[in-house]
Amino acid sequence: MKIIILGAGQVGSSVAESLVSEANEINVIDTDTRRLRQLQNRLDLRTVIGNAALPSVLRQAGAEDTDLLIAVTQSDQTNLCACRTADTLFKIPTKIARLRSADYSRHPELLDAKNFAVDFSICPEQIVTDYLLKLIEFPEALQVLEFADGMVSLVAARAVEGGPLVGHPVSDLRRHMPEIDARIAAIYRRDQPIMPDGNTRIEAGDEVFYLAATRDMRQVMTELRQSDQPTRRIMIAGGGNIGSRLAEVAQERYQVKVIESQEQRARELGSLLDRALVLAGDATDENLLIAENIDDMDFFLALTNDDENNIMAALLAKNLGARRVLALINRRAYADLLQADRIDIAISPAQVSIGSLLAHVRRGDVAAVHSLRRGAAEALEFVVHGDASTSRVIGRHISELELPRGASIGAIVRGVSQDTPGASLHLGQVLIAHGDTLIEPEDHVILFLASKSLVPKVERYFQVGLAFF
Repeated sequence: MKIIILGAGQVGSSVAESLVSEANEINVIDTDTRRLRQLQNRLDLRTVIGNAALPSVLRQAGAEDTDLLIAVTQSDQTNLCACRTADTLFKIPTKIARLRSADYSRHPELLDAKNFAVDFSICPEQIVTDYLLKLIEFPEALQVLEFADGMVSLVAARAVEGGPLVGHPVSDLRRHMPEIDARIAAIYRRDQPIMPDGNTRIEAGDEVFYLAATRDMRQVMTELRQSDQPTRRIMIAGGGNIGSRLAEVAQERYQVKVIESQEQRARELGSLLDRALVLAGDATDENLLIAENIDDMDFFLALTNDDENNIMAALLAKNLGARRVLALINRRAYADLLQADRIDIAISPAQVSIGSLLAHVRRGDVAAVHSLRRGAAEALEFVVHGDASTSRVIGRHISELELPRGASIGAIVRGVSQDTPGASLHLGQVLIAHGDTLIEPEDHVILFLASKSLVPKVERYFQVGLAFF
């Protein structure tokens, strides 16, 4: 597939890195020469310097025969203009735009074919905000991801000494919870993946990924660790796009304090947030944190635009008694170093939001994509089409499938329907995958891939044969 990516920032670079490894032809446009040079030194792709909305620049990037345009610059206007130009002059079939302003979501008619011609739009800041809200709701988790319109959840949690299942084989999960069906999809032990069977024993310190119906998830989590007390008080460092969005939603359910370093921005937030306390100050100021009772905080989230400040603020908050701390870190190397150390959760906003983009890029009917372990692994939701004669999976038991090593089916959602694109799914039946589970047409199949290098093989395996058409 030939793809043009507009913008070489965190989102654009992460998308390029994910797609270039899957034998796509990638062209990246940006005005920043240094960014493009760094990207080209790391990845096998072409770069073009210039304004991404100009026809001449798009033509230089090969827009005449491009299959997909991904416009993820920092400017909504540039992204929208590029999509309109790509449609009018070059007839690019699929156009995805990053839109940071919530105004556009309130006027979807602006994005249709008669106007800006945006096929799919994403807002990374809102995706990250929703992700953080899930982590606040499940304070024991490292990741909480949803499939099938929220019917199924994939949760990553660290097993701790004293958890009911720690030291026991995976098969004991069913014995401990006979009324609930759940599946452990993968275990990472000392950063190495283990595809578990019934005899695999869970050890303290393991990072365990498990799937269950969302309604059962809280009870399943208690098998790995004792439940933390519910979150009541949170402190947010940084009142930017993500921090302000999170505070605005969280103030309805939690006691919220926000620390913002710029006085003018703090005043603006104070007028916006009617139930949260907004403080003008430095989140790395020990005296300020102590004065604001950091040791009473259930969750401290460092969400500024500065990685180093986020790291230092989270470390300081943890040292001063905050029960759980999270740092937003753009540089993935930092996140890899800090996760599971003194910082409970280190997340990359680009890796969190990239799944929404990849769902529109993956071949076959992919309903959802989630990046796991900061881009090393993936979870996919495929919608299975065809019949027993045109599909390699329909009419077969899971035990009969020839999936590549490192790929496993965790759950199936059956009986869902979607009347119009973008509409909510009608409720179906959640089936946790077992060897004798039979796959039927239109099933939503949720897979865990221990390495994203497995994606092309799994995509090909689930594609419908030509006879189906």
